[in-house]
Amino acid sequence: KMIIANNCTFLADGIFNMPNDEMSSLLAWLGVIAYSFQIYYDFSGYSDMAIGLGKMLGFNFPENFNFPYISKSIREFWRRWHMTLSYWFRDYVYISLGGNRKGNIRTYINLFIVFFVTGLWHGASWTFIIWGLIHGLFIIIERVGFGKTLNKLPNIISHLYLLFIVSFSWVFFRSETITEALQYTTAMFSFNIQTNTDFLLFLCSKETGIALLLAVLFSTPIHKKIHQFVVVQFNNNKKIYATLKYSGLVVIFIISCIYITVDSYNPFIYFRF
Repeated sequence: KMIIANNCTFLADGIFNMPNDEMSSLLAWLGVIAYSFQIYYDFSGYSDMAIGLGKMLGFNFPENFNFPYISKSIREFWRRWHMTLSYWFRDYVYISLGGNRKGNIRTYINLFIVFFVTGLWHGASWTFIIWGLIHGLFIIIERVGFGKTLNKLPNIISHLYLLFIVSFSWVFFRSETITEALQYTTAMFSFNIQTNTDFLLFLCSKETGIALLLAVLFSTPIHKKIHQFVVVQFNNNKKIYATLKYSGLVVIFIISCIYITVDSYNPFIYFRF
């Protein structure tokens, strides 16, 4: 939250608040990428804090995220993103409507209703509803048959498909009005490559660049594999492993405290939902 999400917030807000006539395609895509990481690390950080505080009090809360951006379809994305909400809507809305037990057409209608309600749950605004319906539409398309096509494609292609759809939908989630969202998406696909270099350099500070690199790294299971490698290497010397582990945690804690003291108030995105 403090190290990655807040730095991505600075970049995303700076670009989303730019005048439309000054925004190039490069800046528009950079802004939505920054926002994609911002909302992920903001909300997953919030969830992890809740899990940690719960354990301190003797409660065990389920994991809420499982590397959603490594998904290769929208269906897989929702099995990894905000899992507690996904399970709730599946159990209490989708299944209550009949699920997939009443034929294909009824299944598609049920999915449409579920994602309409999912958007509405986030806020009584058409931008949230459109965000939900975009996901619902592509889940229906994948169930109709496109999902089988995705499975046959190279992983990199299906992964890029997922990132494109999710990033595009985040524009509506981030925007206050449909007009604002459409203006931003127009900039994304305007193929205008003339970028305000001074503004870009102002936004892309060293801290922001490091935050984006960390965002990419920790959005994949690579760091878990690195951790497993370190565990194996120091298997015979647990004191060194423990020293490295807790030293790293202390460093992260100190850096987070520094950010808390110097940054202005930056509430969690999901506090308003």
